[in-house]
Amino acid sequence: MFAQLAPSPSPSPANLSHFVYRRSFQKPTLAVSASLPTATSSRPPIQIVGGKDLNLDATRKGDSIGFTLEPNEEEIDWMNLESDIRLWTRALRPVQWYPGHIMKTEKELREQLKLMDVVIEVRDARIPLSTTHPKMDAWLGNRKRILVLNREDMISNDDRNDWARYFAKQGIKVIFTNGKLGMGAMKLGRLAKSLAGDVNGKRRAKGLLPRSVRAGIIGYPNVGKSSLINRLLKRKICAAAPRPGVTREMKWVKLGKDLDLLDSPGMLPMRIDDQAAAIKLAICDDIGEKAYDFTDVAAILVQMLARIPEVGSKALYNRYKIQLEGGCGKKFVKTLGLNLFGGDSHQAAFRILTDFRKGKFGYISLERPPL
Repeated sequence: MFAQLAPSPSPSPANLSHFVYRRSFQKPTLAVSASLPTATSSRPPIQIVGGKDLNLDATRKGDSIGFTLEPNEEEIDWMNLESDIRLWTRALRPVQWYPGHIMKTEKELREQLKLMDVVIEVRDARIPLSTTHPKMDAWLGNRKRILVLNREDMISNDDRNDWARYFAKQGIKVIFTNGKLGMGAMKLGRLAKSLAGDVNGKRRAKGLLPRSVRAGIIGYPNVGKSSLINRLLKRKICAAAPRPGVTREMKWVKLGKDLDLLDSPGMLPMRIDDQAAAIKLAICDDIGEKAYDFTDVAAILVQMLARIPEVGSKALYNRYKIQLEGGCGKKFVKTLGLNLFGGDSHQAAFRILTDFRKGKFGYISLERPPL
């Protein structure tokens, strides 16, 4: 089993279901044994990122107590991982980002939503649960909705299929896209037109002239909204860059004669209460860099990757030639800084985060569908 953290507070019921899902992997097991620090041990407890000194939880084998760190564990309990992320983030500076342009446009966006025939919500396919606004359902009401999971190239086919089944059970139309290469963009345009196809039928019945279908594209910062619009239009109309906060004003653009698209700034809640979700936003570059400490976020990412079977501690060692001692991500980042960057932990953290964001660890999803 993985080295488990000390028992952590149970997540709230609203978040509990996010990580009940399990998947099995058949990989060679690489076990690394270590002695367990106890209350009377002279060894200091291992410090996990988050600022707390935490004793590793014991796993019982018969009458003996001990633990074994297995980077290639065949099964991962995502609910326990989520609980541990919450524990790790508890003592860190909260990740919060609410720049002025979001505050300014949120009210305007809610007004524009009333004019839309269909709403296209874009999320990050690596963290679909963390990249939806908590007020989204209230804003949309019964309005027709298409869910886009962008960056499909960064998750596995298994994850893609799992999420497709999960949203299909909820009756939500979901499309997987790659905004950079344009995959899925044309399908999205056709679906938006078909869902709102009855608009002009109702107008004709009232004696009104037909008009273009209005579709609003909304979502968190840097999930790829503007890139999708540019792919639909086959030209660069909306400013797009791989960082949050590029789009600062709403802009209507026309796609042919029968579809109008609204590009909007990324919308975040004024306060992010779920700090496990906030950390994942930082890891995936879906929130402004000023909102978080690079070293803390990279350390938590290392601890997460060590627990995910597709990566594990062995893959971290193969890439950086550093052992993950005691599951401590903060020590890992510091050691990488000493080895490669003259002691600069910030640069080491930036390297780890960049490697993840560029897919250097493979197709990695940081969330799984609830059961």
